Amino acid sequence: MTGREDGDRQQDTQAGTGPAWAAELLEHLRPAGRDVRRVVAWLSGAVGATVALQDAAGNLVAGNRLPLDADLVADITAGRIASAAWESRESHLRLVRVEHPSHACVLAVSRQSPFDRRSFDIVTHTAQVIELLLTVSESNAAGQRLRRATADLRLAILQLLMVEDIIAARRVAAGLWPGLLDAETASVYVVEADPAARDRVAEECLDSTREDALVVRCPAMDGHVIVVGPRETTGEALRSLVRRHADLFLGGSVRQSLARTATAYGQAVSALAVAHFRPDKTAVYAERTHPERLMDPVALRGWTSRVLRPLDTLPHHTRAELLATSRLGLEFTAVNAAKVLGVSRNTVRARMERVETLLGTDFTDLTARAVVHLALNTQIGLPDIPRADGTEDPGLRLADLLSTSAVRTWAQDLLGRLDTDTRNPRRTLRTWIAAGGNAERAAQALGVHAQTVREHVRSAEPVLERQLLAAGTDLYEVVLAHLAVGDLGLPEFRRPA
Repeated sequence: MTGREDGDRQQDTQAGTGPAWAAELLEHLRPAGRDVRRVVAWLSGAVGATVALQDAAGNLVAGNRLPLDADLVADITAGRIASAAWESRESHLRLVRVEHPSHACVLAVSRQSPFDRRSFDIVTHTAQVIELLLTVSESNAAGQRLRRATADLRLAILQLLMVEDIIAARRVAAGLWPGLLDAETASVYVVEADPAARDRVAEECLDSTREDALVVRCPAMDGHVIVVGPRETTGEALRSLVRRHADLFLGGSVRQSLARTATAYGQAVSALAVAHFRPDKTAVYAERTHPERLMDPVALRGWTSRVLRPLDTLPHHTRAELLATSRLGLEFTAVNAAKVLGVSRNTVRARMERVETLLGTDFTDLTARAVVHLALNTQIGLPDIPRADGTEDPGLRLADLLSTSAVRTWAQDLLGRLDTDTRNPRRTLRTWIAAGGNAERAAQALGVHAQTVREHVRSAEPVLERQLLAAGTDLYEVVLAHLAVGDLGLPEFRRPA
């Protein structure tokens, strides 16, 4: 009796008896402990054995490899037998089939002493636990693959909207989200979060909008979630989300046609910069007076048609691709535009270089970028408005559009805000624009330090209420203002603009 008690005590030390080892095994089913390798290691210690978990192909899933009969393993994994046992004077081996959602495995346990009732029960129940863990793991992996595929699909829809392929975007969306893009207009929002929390925030955006909006993890900015909301309720749902989290910011666009998703995205990014200074951490793009709204729409449309006419000789899909890429390329860096479009940055640059060549201009010139940006936005933003007599004025040029009293007054009022600053940031800004936005070249022309140039430009941003250091609509409007008052010369085009 004493010897038996000593033997039982030794077994208790290893794994406990009865309910004790069962309780230990069940602990591995808790969310924090779900690891097949840990279960196999526990089994090895519990029964004092070498344990291997391998699949039908002989790949070791967990544990330590054991020399196993290939035919016997094949019979077990194929389901012809459920278990097998083999013993010799040196070792005792037990093999148990372990079910798996996609393929069966074999749990092999080898020990020097024979299997008693206790060790047999431990092996059997451990095999059942491993089956559960493998099933959960497979289910989680399948769910992750589904979530990744769904996220990729949402990004593909956004990229189609960005290049104005609305028909294709609707077709792709119809399969999973019927009616999502049935509206003709939408607002675009950008939610900014800590990059580490973005996945959680994206899921909360989906929950908050009840999947009535297109929610996309921004491919260009790690902390941004882009939301295209055709429904009027999207904005309030996202504002409510931001109010619940201290570390979130929200920028939104005005409603735009789906074809102007890229423009709306630029507006949302611009508003996001303002949101950082708002108590409620949200901002909507301010509908201010834009220079193109002060121009005669018929004359502006006619001028735009002439500027972009060199692209009319291209096949329709090529022309649309170049125009869409150029719009984003003028709003953002080539790298970020490439990420949004899902192409390489070299592709973006090659397309924009082709547009440069066709238009006979140079995009390193900020005035040229501003003029082409005006033409591209007019091309998508203004409907075709025929002249009353059915003809267009062949002599109207950009200088004529910018010289109207309304445009000149707007430009003088805008730039005049800088005149009260004794540091003369207006001169610095003009020189910086003429230098293509390069602070070092502007500093050489002015005889100051490059950091001084940057500080002057940065100080002009709140006065003008526009972002200048980041290329985009805000900067191009300021450039057009300089052209309108004559502070800068008009850019050169191979075809007169």
